[in-house]
Amino acid sequence: MSSGARHVLFFGLLMGLSIAGYQFMIRPSNAQLAAAKQRVEAKLAKLAEFEKATAKVQDINKQMAQIDQAIAFFESKLPPSSQIHKVLEQVTLIAQRHNLDPKTIRTLARKDSDAYVEQPLSLQLEGNFNAFYSFLLELERLPRIIRVSKMDLVKVKDQNAGIITADLVISIFFQPSKA
Repeated sequence: MSSGARHVLFFGLLMGLSIAGYQFMIRPSNAQLAAAKQRVEAKLAKLAEFEKATAKVQDINKQMAQIDQAIAFFESKLPPSSQIHKVLEQVTLIAQRHNLDPKTIRTLARKDSDAYVEQPLSLQLEGNFNAFYSFLLELERLPRIIRVSKMDLVKVKDQNAGIITADLVISIFFQPSKA
């Protein structure tokens, strides 16, 4: 065999080995590497989702803490049911302090809920309109939740001094008694 033929045969043999090595070693390794990259990218995507979820959970925890503070604030404004007489006494004293004449004060049907008890009171007051307005302002400043659900004002005839009769229903809110 001549030296040129040997070189061609050796070159062919090297090319064959290169092609076989590529086919049987490099191509499967590249496929495995691509599959591993896909798995890593999928895991990184899931990790990013978990980080977002964790951030949302932390935001929810902050919101829950704020809600708990709000609930505690409003519960502090709800006295126990056993103190209804004190609130009624305060309302009466405020009316008398403003020179209003309480004609009638009646308790209406109580409305119970899981979180609070609403006790409506029907009041009929008579006196000067400015005094009644001051009464409402002071009632609003009481350290508890009170709602005026109905109010009828009637000017008393025969008097020019701004005397009115007020029929109103106020609701006082309490914590339910723990039974």
